[in-house]
Order: sequence, then structure tokens, then C-alpha cells
Amino acid sequence: MQLPNRSVHQEPDAATVPVAVVQFAPETDPSANLVTLREHVRTAAEAGARVVLAPEYSMFAVPRLDERVLAIAEPLDGPFTTGLGALAAEFGVFLVAGVVELPAPGARRISNTLVAHDPGGAVVAVYRKAHLYDAFGQLESDVVAAGPLAEPATFAVDGVIFGMQTCFDLRFPEGCRRVAVAGAHVLLLPAQWIPGPAKVDQWTTLLRARAIENTIYVAAADQCAPLGAGASMIVDPAGAVLAELGDGPGVLTATIDPAQLVKVRAANPSLSLRRFAVTEPVSPGAAAE
Repeated sequence: MQLPNRSVHQEPDAATVPVAVVQFAPETDPSANLVTLREHVRTAAEAGARVVLAPEYSMFAVPRLDERVLAIAEPLDGPFTTGLGALAAEFGVFLVAGVVELPAPGARRISNTLVAHDPGGAVVAVYRKAHLYDAFGQLESDVVAAGPLAEPATFAVDGVIFGMQTCFDLRFPEGCRRVAVAGAHVLLLPAQWIPGPAKVDQWTTLLRARAIENTIYVAAADQCAPLGAGASMIVDPAGAVLAELGDGPGVLTATIDPAQLVKVRAANPSLSLRRFAVTEPVSPGAAAE
């Protein structure tokens, strides 16, 4: 599949949208994680957020994935995801969080899935992580199936379009570019960014780069210590950091301003000036047919 060589979306004609990013340390009990997340969502809602972003693996987190993740996985109508919808409805927000999805009964691998609920509690977008974390001594693909190369997952809030990617996807600029070309004004990126030498520097550099090169807002929710590096942040389309956290739990907020997006894109029309399109790779089997 080849995406068009120019952005398909219109510049947003919308009001500002307050966004909150939740940084916390999920553990191995999904019910307890839901309770913890509820308090953070409450804080975000009280701060006026319309969209609340929680980390990757908000449902269940361990230092290294193994068969335990298979035992805890559930379908998208399971209790954890249903609980996320209830939180969105309780506090009247759009809520995005990472879940451990069982794609089919008896499946031998889970899906690393982001689910977006609207303020009524309904699912409005689902994204399954495309680039698995087979790096830095980890093998996520041992127990996780890569998501399909589907159309970018997006949803709209008051005329502002939000798209989703997950953690290791950040290292692949073409994936984030697809989201921008599909019309997104904001990239939401939950993560469990594993701590390590220079990892925070790489994280912050890549987040700002994705914002600058695509002229979009980027909101990134990382897990905090001990399993995540923290440093969650919200970045504007020019790469300015609007809000950020350290390595502890917390909630940060910033406002998505369509006027700022229009201003940055007028000064730096990189999406409309680009000369290369993103194409999907063709499998060897497909090429031979």
C-alpha cells in the first residue's frame, strides 16, 4: 500500500484540547493497576484534560516478558479494557492505555495493544504495536505478535485528530510519518521505555524529532521507575517541550493549540514539500505471485 505523497488532512478548525499524560509504575495485578490508574485519571480530569494518555502495558508489567503475560491476557471485552471504558465514562474523558490482548482463544502470543475510549466509554480506536522490542537484549517477539500493517489508528476530539504508536515504534520514523500523513495533528505514544545507558537521551531526542519532522504535537506516556525510564513529555510541532516529568509517578498537562499547529506548518511546510512517499514492504511470497 502506498500513501499519498501529500498530507491528506485539512489543517484543524477546532478549539484547543487539553491533554494529560499519566506516568506510573504498573505491576502484575491488572485490578490493582486499574485502581492506581483511576486516581491518575481523576487528577487529569480535575486539571481539565479532555484526553488522558497512560503508558504501554498499563495492564501488566514485568522486567522481561515471559509466559506470565499469556496467562494474564484477555480479549478486548475483558475486565481490564472494560474497566478502562468505565474510567473514561466516569470522568468524561478520552482515555488511551496499553493492554495485554488475547487475540483469540488459545493464542500462543499476545497483542501489545492500545485502546482508546471516548467519554461515553465506547472504543473509538485500537492500535496493535507493529515494531516489537527485539533489541537491547530483549525479545518481545517471543510472546507478542506484531500488529498488522493496517491503516493508522486515529480518532477525533473537537476537530483535532489523534494518532497512536507504541514505544519501540518511535525508532521508526516512517511509521510516525504514516500517522501524520493520515491526518493526525497529535501523536500519542505510550511506552515502557526500558532504562539503560543513554536511553533517556535517545527517548527525548526521538520524541522531539518526530514532532519537528512531522509538524505535529507528540504526547508520550512512559512507565516510571523501576521498569520504565520515565521522562514522559508533551512536545509541540516545533519541538518545544511543553511539559515533562522525571522518573517518578505523576500527571502532566498541556494544551493542543490548532493555531500553533497552523503557524508552525506555515513557517515549515515540510509535509507538503516532501518528495518521497511511504510504501509498505512486499513479502517475498507476494512478490513471486
